[in-house]
Amino acid sequence: MAEALPVAEMSFEAALAELEQVVARLEGGQAALEESIALYARGAELRAHCEERLKAAEARVAEIAQGPDGSVRARPVEIP
Repeated sequence: MAEALPVAEMSFEAALAELEQVVARLEGGQAALEESIALYARGAELRAHCEERLKAAEARVAEIAQGPDGSVRARPVEIP
């Protein structure tokens, strides 16, 4: 496998795209056993990263509130 970008540095979109490639490769059944294990581990890491990013986005959406005058505002939320 080529040198992969650390998952923590990836955007949600990049991680999801790579995860889709990993799944396709595993489902194709052409990878050797050791490569399949490495792909599975990378896929698990990518899935966890995507889930974390989605939860952070959900938290930001939950912070959107309607003000007393009916205007919509968002309170800033720290995203790791």
